[in-house]
Amino acid sequence: MTPEHTRLVAALRELRVGAGLTLAALAERTAYSKSSWERYLNGKSLPPRQAVRELCRLAGEPPGRLLALWEITEAHWSGRAASSPAPAAARPAPQDGSPLPPPLTREPAGTRAWRRPGRSRLLVLLAAAYTVIVGGVAAVLFLLLPDSEEREEDPRPASVPFSLAPLCHGAACEGRDPMRLICGIGPDTLAAYRTATGAHVELRHSDKCGASWARTWGTEIGDRLDVTADGPTHSVLVANADDAAAFMYTGMTEVSRGSTVRACFRPASVDGERECFEARVGEAAPATRSAAPAVPAGSGGQPAGAAGPENSGEAPGLRPALPDAHRRQTGTFVRS
Repeated sequence: MTPEHTRLVAALRELRVGAGLTLAALAERTAYSKSSWERYLNGKSLPPRQAVRELCRLAGEPPGRLLALWEITEAHWSGRAASSPAPAAARPAPQDGSPLPPPLTREPAGTRAWRRPGRSRLLVLLAAAYTVIVGGVAAVLFLLLPDSEEREEDPRPASVPFSLAPLCHGAACEGRDPMRLICGIGPDTLAAYRTATGAHVELRHSDKCGASWARTWGTEIGDRLDVTADGPTHSVLVANADDAAAFMYTGMTEVSRGSTVRACFRPASVDGERECFEARVGEAAPATRSAAPAVPAGSGGQPAGAAGPENSGEAPGLRPALPDAHRRQTGTFVRS
């Protein structure tokens, strides 16, 4: 790849990562396939001008600088920067052995100007030098000048402008990705919890989307998170090291004010216990909770004045780590 192409690919990759867009998300929200985006972002082929513009739009980036770099890259890619005139034909030598007259060539259109044969080679060299200078100046301008909106003669297409408004609501969000449908911008945290393995789990809610979901981080490969709210259960599995190093989100579940949302974390270890907690939509967000130690059945280790399992709705032999007054505010936390 040329240096310009390398800089273009690096800039496109940085935009995609900064916007949190996967190849599948790019394919869904643009006119280009997942395999096409893979070639563009690996430098295997030059992306179309419109693909660069679309990625800038999705990332909220002014397209001026990247389109200027694309113009330079495309000129070298297509070979337009290396064009040169054809050499002049050689004159035959005289047959009678007389001395060869001065090698002069008359210009077309009846002009009086004369030139030497070596002048065409000089023009080729000057044209090549001009191309290198223009390319260098354009690269310097791209690196030094601030971003500016692109000014083109052709008008922008009459498309719907990029918006941060959610793309679904209520039942239309059921089981779908909260980040891709822009429900994950400014959500409420209904409850936060830390598991016995050290993973963090949060119940999240968006009033604009009328839906809730769960997210987790600090996980291990094989961990699983479920969420439900009087409807289907939606899950997410930590499948590889990339998942374990990032935020993982369940699908959304439709809720209304007063609905109870329940999340259950299942660790990858065979001897690990499932840990569940609940929160009610519309209540104040509690502080982060940690995993509660299990109380052996029949040990009598229940705090004085606390409700028994038959009255609290918790699994037998389990108790919350905080007093009942706090548990009523934050919801029920159990391990099973």
